[in-house]
Amino acid sequence: MATPRKAPVIKEFTFQWEGKDRTGKTVRGEMRAAGENLVRSTLRRQGINVVRIKKQRMSTGRSISEQDITMFTRQMATMLKSGVPLLTAFDIVAKGHSNPSVTKLLMEIKTDIETGSSLTTAFRKHPKYFDALYCNLVQAGEQAGILDALLARLATYKEKILAVKKKIKSAMFYPTAVIVAAFVITAVIMIFVIPTFKELFEGFGAELPGPTQIVINISDAFINYWYLIFGGIGGGIYAFLTLWKRSETMQIAMDRWLLKLPVVGEIIRQATIARWARTCATMFAAGVPLVESLDSVGGASGNYVYRIATKKIQSEVSSGTSLTIAMQNSNVFPNMVLQMVSIGEESGSLDAMLGKVADYYEDEVDNAVEAMSSLMEPIIMVVLGTLIGGLVIAMYLPIFKMGAAVGG
Repeated sequence: MATPRKAPVIKEFTFQWEGKDRTGKTVRGEMRAAGENLVRSTLRRQGINVVRIKKQRMSTGRSISEQDITMFTRQMATMLKSGVPLLTAFDIVAKGHSNPSVTKLLMEIKTDIETGSSLTTAFRKHPKYFDALYCNLVQAGEQAGILDALLARLATYKEKILAVKKKIKSAMFYPTAVIVAAFVITAVIMIFVIPTFKELFEGFGAELPGPTQIVINISDAFINYWYLIFGGIGGGIYAFLTLWKRSETMQIAMDRWLLKLPVVGEIIRQATIARWARTCATMFAAGVPLVESLDSVGGASGNYVYRIATKKIQSEVSSGTSLTIAMQNSNVFPNMVLQMVSIGEESGSLDAMLGKVADYYEDEVDNAVEAMSSLMEPIIMVVLGTLIGGLVIAMYLPIFKMGAAVGG
């Protein structure tokens, strides 16, 4: 039996064209096609006499970030609310963006819409940038005819989620940067400074104090095996990050471990609950059924423990259990969250109550990050002072000892 041949992928390019229509009026535009001849023949069938065609060169640009997608969503919501047509809005946002990668992505989506695809279908072709939650909300907006309102809600959601992520990253950046700087400074001292003291002490001809000898031995190890130390640390970090990305078992284990960490674990838990509640509130308010909403909620929480718990909640809710009972059975939500959800279910305002839960935990994350930053600064100063001070004292002990002997 013959194996069916795979259809070849035709690469398309963006062409800028200029020509004259049937009335003699000069018209300009852009078109994506496989070649210049295809553009020319397509325009000729539309009654346009082509004067000039130029292939548009797209610079590579930086990668597309979550911030880029959030900004695009907010801009689209604003323009659609102002009455700007969808394709015109895409054109304005694409050409006005500073990142060529975003421009290319938006022009591809615009071309798909021009050829008859719905906005949701065009977004689903790019799952790297538009996840299931994003596409589901856009689909709900298209079907209900309230796309501008749904995009505005989506933009607000993404802005709040980004703000929480930035706060956690900023809280972790300072201690990480200080630890890296401390390691580099210590390595420089061990490799370049300590050997000078070692040569000086060899001239004494006396036995060195224990702390001094330990520091010298560590310095010798740095000098002799620096490539193994730096290579081992770099290779270990790379292997760990690679394993974390590719192994689901590793991700689950790490997410569980992170939640158990002192201080940091509680911040991560609060941020996860805030994302979970914000996502659920946004989906439910958009008219997406609860069981369907939970498909996106688990992944958006950013933690495998809560993703697994959400699957269990979804299964129970689909079989008729109330959301409050299902969340209680998962054993990952605090009592306050359960009470708020229970009130929301009884009063028919579940989206509003979940929004209040998200607001509360986002404020808690803010306060916890500020408290941790204030606490980390003196702790880091004490650790660095002890490390550097210990090295200085260890190196000067033989000099003090020799001075005491001379004085005696």
